[in-house]
Amino acid sequence: MVGILTKRRTGPIGIDLGSRVVKLVQLSADRARLIESARWDLPVDESPEAPPTAEQSELPDKLVPLDKLDVSEASILSDKLAAALRQARAGRKFRGREAVLCLGPQQVFVQNLRVPKPPSGPLEPLVRQEVEARLPFPLAEAELRFIEAADVRQGDAVRREVIVMACHRPVLDSLLAAVDAAGLRPIAVEVEATALLRCYGAQYRRDEDRQQRVMVIHIGHSSTAVLIAQDNDVLFFKYLDIGGKHFDEAVARHLQMAPADAWALRRHNGDRRADQQDPEVARSVAEATRPIVDRLTSELSMCVRYHSVTFRGQGLKRVVLAGGEATGPLAEKLAGQLDLKTELGDPLRTFEHVSLPGRKCQWDIALGLALRPTV
Repeated sequence: MVGILTKRRTGPIGIDLGSRVVKLVQLSADRARLIESARWDLPVDESPEAPPTAEQSELPDKLVPLDKLDVSEASILSDKLAAALRQARAGRKFRGREAVLCLGPQQVFVQNLRVPKPPSGPLEPLVRQEVEARLPFPLAEAELRFIEAADVRQGDAVRREVIVMACHRPVLDSLLAAVDAAGLRPIAVEVEATALLRCYGAQYRRDEDRQQRVMVIHIGHSSTAVLIAQDNDVLFFKYLDIGGKHFDEAVARHLQMAPADAWALRRHNGDRRADQQDPEVARSVAEATRPIVDRLTSELSMCVRYHSVTFRGQGLKRVVLAGGEATGPLAEKLAGQLDLKTELGDPLRTFEHVSLPGRKCQWDIALGLALRPTV
């Protein structure tokens, strides 16, 4: 009896698990066409919110990237996520069950390290030894991966710069259980760095572009991911504890309104064309958020300086501003402060006649996951 081979027609479903929104994208098997997409808001606490005080809105000095949840809280979040994934797919044209999901700042610990270069043998034992004391959970309970960035000189010694990414295994198990409960089959788990690299790397394919170093700034609701890369190589990755919620809190405090109302005010006025915006609202929002923007540019400037000192020989040539909080005016401010060409990211640039709801920049991670090659 002759078997019939079926050719794969679709790629996996890319699942971007944000802190308040889940986004799903699926492409054709050749990654040339959009099959389906969906955006679903995660349930939030609907208790009345008062405008935050200055003390409540003050940003901490250092990002703590891991949710400290007990077992019961993790189980509740897993159930909510599974329900959101089922609702996001309901009535849509998603095909198959294969999914690629992404760990964000709430689930992954990120640390840049410099370790001695061993004369022979693998680098992993040295990395595990160096990172063990820095992890917020036992090394035995960690799912750990690392990216080798480059050789760097430290004094008279040459060391290896690595980017360590670790997830507490119970957190990972909870996420995988939620995806499985939603009727999907996870085939890969990635981090935002690789998803962003794949998304924007697919757009800059000329030899000249591949030789340039680029910084991608992805501003989400709770944090900002900063990626510096050259071609397919990640050189630097870091999370900054600055995101849309901090802009909302600043506007809420300035205008004495609830953060949810501040979000709606910023989004609805900011998404209009410049000639249709209310100048008074735009001025009030800009005044309220100026300290947050200043802090963001200061943190980004330190990332640029770290790159220039650590990876000598070539400077940054381009900045791509992305994520749900990316806007033209913010790109202009960053370009002036960083003295670097800054452009708004367009994840859909390589797809003809494709439009997705809302700001295009917010779809970059989900698209990067959907672009992952499968065997």
